[in-house]
Amino acid sequence: MNFSDKAKQIISTIAPALGTALGGPLGGVAGTLLSNALGVAPGDDKAVEAAITSGNPDLLLKLKQADQDFQARMEELGIQREQLAYQDTANARAREISLKDHTPTVLAYGITIGFFGVLGMMLSGVMPKEGHDALLVMLGSLGTAWTAIVGYFYGSSASSKRKDDALATIAKSS
Repeated sequence: MNFSDKAKQIISTIAPALGTALGGPLGGVAGTLLSNALGVAPGDDKAVEAAITSGNPDLLLKLKQADQDFQARMEELGIQREQLAYQDTANARAREISLKDHTPTVLAYGITIGFFGVLGMMLSGVMPKEGHDALLVMLGSLGTAWTAIVGYFYGSSASSKRKDDALATIAKSS
């Protein structure tokens, strides 16, 4: 489905599971549920976008319900949101390998240098008199990006959480 940035922002904010799935391999299922919830013909991207950006107050409830229906359908099929995120990362890694694309690596180095550079500057006391708030915003953004980079290159904490839960279960049963 091809939506404007405004429509994508609305969907990802109100219905995050649907928003994630629309761009992936389950986009057809998500798109059909979204179309049905909004009362438009499946596959009619223009009608879906018009409904989303209309400002209709009932939209919030319709999108939330569609998101919940999608999550329930995915659970029925044994598909969890974590698997969708994994597939998204796996697809990005496969693209990087097949194209021999160095962009993710270059961005990772740049963001890492920027994050620790701004952090070091702030901790060393070399702060400009003006623009302090902008540096804090930059540090927060770089920190978030750096966390995503670590997850991309080294895996997320989701598998670590599953391991911790399994160990806790084993410890309780002993």
